[in-house]
Amino acid sequence: MAKPIKPLERPPLLHVSVQESLRSYIEDNDLTAGAALPPETFLAQQLGVGRNSVREAIKALESVGILETRRGIGVFVKEFSFEPLLDNLAYGLQASLRDVEELLEIRRVLETGLIDKTIEMISDDDVAELRRLTDRMRQRAERGESFAEEDQQFHQLLFRCQNNKMLSALIDIFWSAFYKASGFANLASPTPLATWQDHHEIAEAVAARDVEAGRKRLSAHYSGIRKVIAINRPEEVDPV
Repeated sequence: MAKPIKPLERPPLLHVSVQESLRSYIEDNDLTAGAALPPETFLAQQLGVGRNSVREAIKALESVGILETRRGIGVFVKEFSFEPLLDNLAYGLQASLRDVEELLEIRRVLETGLIDKTIEMISDDDVAELRRLTDRMRQRAERGESFAEEDQQFHQLLFRCQNNKMLSALIDIFWSAFYKASGFANLASPTPLATWQDHHEIAEAVAARDVEAGRKRLSAHYSGIRKVIAINRPEEVDPV
């Protein structure tokens, strides 16, 4: 029996092909942040396309933080930033607490897997700063106030001693995307004092240079957050 003819694959949209060409141009010429691209007219001539296709491609690359247009001056390579990724991630997750829970699990694995290195490297000054942060959390918790800013600072400080810029960026991305997408500060949850207690115990385990306790405290902290998400997730209705 003859095999069926495979359906034609739709070629990529023209402006998508132009995007790839511009990416390749940047890479092939080792263009760094601040480097100017040739004018749109020149690019259109070189690529054999209309200026509108070039303009659309540039706008798309601006949206992901690769290029920036300086009005009246030209188009330039932009310094890399995680911000576009962060915004898109939060937007993509905001409709589903289940997806947010998966993001949280990645963050838990990342932090519990690296806490031993922090305990090995962290300075007494950073430990003292962790304790000052948790003290501010306690004061806010006793007043029934949110302390999201201190929470973010705590997790950044916890791993700052490792001098790993990628790790710091990922922690910020996961933390910020989680809060933006889940609206966690507004979810029904245990008292702020329970959240403060989690951070306090993590800080004390680090201060004691106790790897096992540090790992357990971090894991328990994320287990508590997962429970809050589970409480707030809408019940699934079985199809009739």
